[in-house]
Amino acid sequence: MKNLKNSQEFKFAIIGGFNTLLDFIILFGLTAIGFNSIIANIFSTGITFVSSFILNKQVTFKSQKRTKRELIREMILFTIVTLFGLWVIQSVVIYLASGLLGNFISQENIVLFLAKVIATGFSLIWNFVLYKKVVFTS
Repeated sequence: MKNLKNSQEFKFAIIGGFNTLLDFIILFGLTAIGFNSIIANIFSTGITFVSSFILNKQVTFKSQKRTKRELIREMILFTIVTLFGLWVIQSVVIYLASGLLGNFISQENIVLFLAKVIATGFSLIWNFVLYKKVVFTS
């Protein structure tokens, strides 16, 4: 049986946790100073995007592409997969979940937090599967 700390899933979870925490800090910092939640989400996820690429490439999937062409391929695929997950999937889930949760919870920050947690779950699953199967292939 594979050592849990050396598994891709564990490394992805740790890196994802770090990037998610950073994402939440930026998101709520920006909304606290008046940014719209969708715009703030685009900024927060855009910033953590760079961190995610570097850490997942080198630590989770240990991709050692040798040629410039291979690296560019990874970067393009990573960008497409990640930004779709973050900007489309998360934005749609935040919008839908906020509308639903807003019927039960009156505090906007709590609604946004819960919607973001749900959206993050969707995008993390999307990212792991596609990074492993499409982006960082051996």
